[in-house]
Amino acid sequence: MFQLRYQSYQYSKSQPLPNLEEFPEFAQVAFAFCRDWLAGKETFTQQTSGSTGAPKVQILSRTQMKASAAATGAFFSTTSKKHLLCCLNPAYIAGKMMLVRALNWDCPITLVEPSANPLLGLVEQFSFVALVPLQVEACLADERSRKLLQSIPQVLIGGAALPHKIQQELVQYKIRAWQSFGMTETVSHIALAEIGEGELVYQALPGVAIGINEQDCLWIQSPMSGTERIQTNDTIELRSKNTFTWLGRADFVVNSGGIKLFPEQLERRIAPLLEETCPNCAYFLFGEYDPRLGERLVLYVEGTGEEKRRLALEAGLEQILGKYEIPKKIYFKLAFAYTPTKKINRHVTAATT
Repeated sequence: MFQLRYQSYQYSKSQPLPNLEEFPEFAQVAFAFCRDWLAGKETFTQQTSGSTGAPKVQILSRTQMKASAAATGAFFSTTSKKHLLCCLNPAYIAGKMMLVRALNWDCPITLVEPSANPLLGLVEQFSFVALVPLQVEACLADERSRKLLQSIPQVLIGGAALPHKIQQELVQYKIRAWQSFGMTETVSHIALAEIGEGELVYQALPGVAIGINEQDCLWIQSPMSGTERIQTNDTIELRSKNTFTWLGRADFVVNSGGIKLFPEQLERRIAPLLEETCPNCAYFLFGEYDPRLGERLVLYVEGTGEEKRRLALEAGLEQILGKYEIPKKIYFKLAFAYTPTKKINRHVTAATT
């Protein structure tokens, strides 16, 4: 049976709503959303994260959100016996959809404050949780949190690309986890890829139709995104009618002298080198204007750029990448620009060089 639990408070259709003024903002949002849902509200306003452009407001219908929760439930063969953990901010779609899943699957859900390590101090057993990569990294670094994570049979990871090192650790500790693919416009994810040793191959959720346009960019048609076909800027490689691998954002593709370079794809290849030479440093590849090539590929690293580190990076990149894939310049920045959902804002970071 659905029940929202926060600390000592519990809320369901048969239980009164607590005094929201006693709660922090994230909890107020969660309880208010569940109240509106149980009252039968049909539409909800949701702001996008702004990771690929200016944030905008989306109007999501109850039907769309129920369809999304139902598709995820069908993918995982869920039952009402599950116990969900919500540790993402319910002001954003990922956290809100955890609440919708609990409501739709008729499951209890425990709400905790969104933090770097949301499992810290928890002793309950959970069967389903959604995390962002930064949270996964913090949970893996703490032994008790890691053991709790290992006990959760379904771990959903989204919001940003998973670092190579974290992917390896998930495999090492035999944690069953799935990388999600989606956006606010599709009401959370429309495809999932189980994390293993090899590359991620995404499988579309039940009821989701996918394909590509002339630029090899993914289009999506699904009950959760309404009747309209959504054209994305995500370049993919179709493996079958319902599976694909992700190459990167079309708006990040660098056309250098007629050669198309996919930064996100190259970032996965250089991840071990960056982890060795610049541990715990964020980084990304980007395109900048070049008078001869049109664009050139450059590397941004968050941190200080000692000469020894720069030389090690340059030598390593030459060993890993092909002649036309090697960044023409390396920029070190003390701090990157980030979106409200903690994704690197590449355009803003590059514009402030």
